Amino acid sequence: MIRAAPGLVVALMALPVAAGLAGVVLPAFGYFPALGGTAFALAPWRALLDWPGIGASVRLSLVTGLAATILSLAITLLIVAAWQGTRSFRVVTSLLAPLLSLPHAAAAFGLAFLIAPSGWFARAISPWATGWQRPPDLLIVNDPSGLALIAGLVMKEVPFLLLMTLAALGQADSARRMAVARSLGYGRVTGWVKTVLPAVYTQIRLPVFAVLAYSMSVVDVALILGPTRPPTLAVQVLDWMTAPDLSLRFMASAGALLQLLLVLAALGAWLLAERLIAARGRIWAAGGGRGQALDAPLRIASALPMALIGLGVGAGLAGLALWSVAGLWRFPDLLPQSFGWRVWADQSAQLWRLAGTSAGLAAASALIALGLTIGYLQAGASRLLGIIYLPLLVPQIAFLPGLSAFALWLGLDGSWGAVLAVHLVFVLPYVALSLSDPWRAWDARAGLTAASLGAGPWRVLLTVRLPMLLRALFIAFAVGFATSIAQYLPTLLIGAGRVGTVTTEAVALAASGNRRLIGVWAVVQMALPMLVFALALAAPALVARRRSGLKVT
Repeated sequence: MIRAAPGLVVALMALPVAAGLAGVVLPAFGYFPALGGTAFALAPWRALLDWPGIGASVRLSLVTGLAATILSLAITLLIVAAWQGTRSFRVVTSLLAPLLSLPHAAAAFGLAFLIAPSGWFARAISPWATGWQRPPDLLIVNDPSGLALIAGLVMKEVPFLLLMTLAALGQADSARRMAVARSLGYGRVTGWVKTVLPAVYTQIRLPVFAVLAYSMSVVDVALILGPTRPPTLAVQVLDWMTAPDLSLRFMASAGALLQLLLVLAALGAWLLAERLIAARGRIWAAGGGRGQALDAPLRIASALPMALIGLGVGAGLAGLALWSVAGLWRFPDLLPQSFGWRVWADQSAQLWRLAGTSAGLAAASALIALGLTIGYLQAGASRLLGIIYLPLLVPQIAFLPGLSAFALWLGLDGSWGAVLAVHLVFVLPYVALSLSDPWRAWDARAGLTAASLGAGPWRVLLTVRLPMLLRALFIAFAVGFATSIAQYLPTLLIGAGRVGTVTTEAVALAASGNRRLIGVWAVVQMALPMLVFALALAAPALVARRRSGLKVT
């Protein structure tokens, strides 16, 4: 079983992506016999290029994706460089779990409720500072420049990159490098950038690429915060893919392939920029500047986005919870005039049904992913980490439409099992990323001691290694659970509208404008993974209390 795990992981990561890309590439060049396309042609590409908004959609995808990635990476590196090793940094890292558990759609709804013309921010400064007695006529959410979309992506990607950077710090021997730099008179930030960053960045390059691919092709966040006329390319491809006119499937496939080419071009440009920055950075590092005077202003500069992200997430989620029970709430009142549970009561039956489906899919996919991850790590196949990133580097909109066509051909679309399988494709990478570093950091001497006492490999694994890694196992399961809850596009396309979750329902309500209804579903969407994270943090402590001599990591 252990020996088979690496092969299963490779198949699970590579085959769906390959099948989905084949199901997109062929219709993109006119071949789709079920719809009458029996010969290869360039007509889908001509139709795509003739569409009036294609240039603006491409520009929006590139600009928002690159801007969100650059800002997220810069904020993450600045926070770590300015605050690593301090008490404030430990507080920030302790808050990563709830931030990571929050689905992208719930965070986007929270931000939208906060920054909208009638949102909490406008209410807090009205009318005493603005004179507004009614919401201003400003296009903030869904703005044509995509600024709200960039803000929503940064708010979620900074915690992810921060977690990946924390994992890389131990492998980069950052403490010793910083001790040497400080002994030579370098400032905290300058010393970190010159000595630690080159080693850390090689470790987080793949996560950065995953953030870039996701930001350029995200659908659910773009539906909530992004421009609408025209939308980003990924949203437009989804519109064509789900349109009643089946002839649009050809153009949708061409658009999906164009999205993939855009991501590949952006990754190529990023690699080129890495080389240019590295060449310039070597010259700068050789200059010998200590940069001690930069520490104070850079600390302030890093604290501001850190505080804004925390405040934005906290206030946004509080706003969602408040709207879910709000009665009459006129502008510019800061709080509702009345409260009630009417909307919750009206939605209770559907809430229980879809929450049960969501929790079942999330628990099953996280457990299977955890088992596969333990198997391939126990087999010593850590080199598979690059392959595991494949579903994160290929845009979902580029291969899921083709995969949905294969599921339809096989008669599997709209089934619970098919949705579980496609969730597993995206859950497994995050579970593996969460567990791989604690697995490698485990003290192998405990296993050698058990083996010297006659324990076989299975017994060492089950009675020594896994109990000692209990906390990491629970956290990895919680990460997988949260990842499954957040899946919108895989559930929508593979579920074919017949397998609903709290996420598909919440995003579908985005166009309704009913804040109370959106608040109810967004609260449930964020409550499920947060509850599991809370249990994951509490359970190892309860187990360790009964085993006082066991060191749980």
